Amino acid sequence: MELTNLNDISGLLARHGFHFSKAKGQNFLIAPWVPERIAAEAKVTGKTGVVEIGPGVGCLTEKLSERAGRVLALELDTRLIPVLRETVGGLSNVTVLNSDAMEADLVSLTGEYLPGMDLAVCANLPYNITSPILTKLIKCGIFENITVMIQREVARRICAKPGTADYGAFGIFVSFYTEPKLLFDVPPDCFEPRPKVTSSVITLARRETHAANVDEELFFKTVRAAFNQRRKTLSNALCSGFSGILDKSDIAGAIASCGLPEAVRGEALGIDEFAALTDKLGRYLK
Repeated sequence: MELTNLNDISGLLARHGFHFSKAKGQNFLIAPWVPERIAAEAKVTGKTGVVEIGPGVGCLTEKLSERAGRVLALELDTRLIPVLRETVGGLSNVTVLNSDAMEADLVSLTGEYLPGMDLAVCANLPYNITSPILTKLIKCGIFENITVMIQREVARRICAKPGTADYGAFGIFVSFYTEPKLLFDVPPDCFEPRPKVTSSVITLARRETHAANVDEELFFKTVRAAFNQRRKTLSNALCSGFSGILDKSDIAGAIASCGLPEAVRGEALGIDEFAALTDKLGRYLK
């Protein structure tokens, strides 16, 4: 059985009485080059334990099993568990669990099923959980690499540079903890059902040390404030974000002491500039 062949998939799903769920964001790959390339770009080895989120019918699972030491596939939809038993149940290095990755204790699960291995994530993520699941995976702090397929617009925002329209708070969060890289695009006709948007595959390599040595809570509060009202100048945006905490004169002083123009906007600042600004603001808070 070819797990990206539409006829094979249709017959497989019909046998199990499965119907696609829009609510779960289910779009299965029908282009064989895509899972092959995702598995190759993930750069997993025999020492790698891979957590796959949302394996679907198992086409990516199958390719990962050929490269990785072990694969732990977490599938939320109970209807797909018997499907996966048929398609990848015979692979000795694959474990399928009926589990919600958003709720799962990933530290405990990887300790139980992937002990002593280099950990990675590989997934075709539902568009509607992209930001929360990536936040969880990054903050978890146990994965060396995260290789995922997501909506192209979100991928562009994650990988955006300062001064561009796509640059924003979430991209800064991701870049603070990882080094994001845009790998390749996947057009809609590679899926069934066909989505309305193009997808992109990105990889996030964990940084050995964070991108800035700074008070993280204050750093991200500063970043969120700067982008919550991105049409405003940085000074006015921070005044709103730190209302009742910092005076306008303190904020203006912090911006000036960083050598930034008075009318600068938050989208112009990189991580180093935000870190320096956070340090200056922190001094006024003491």
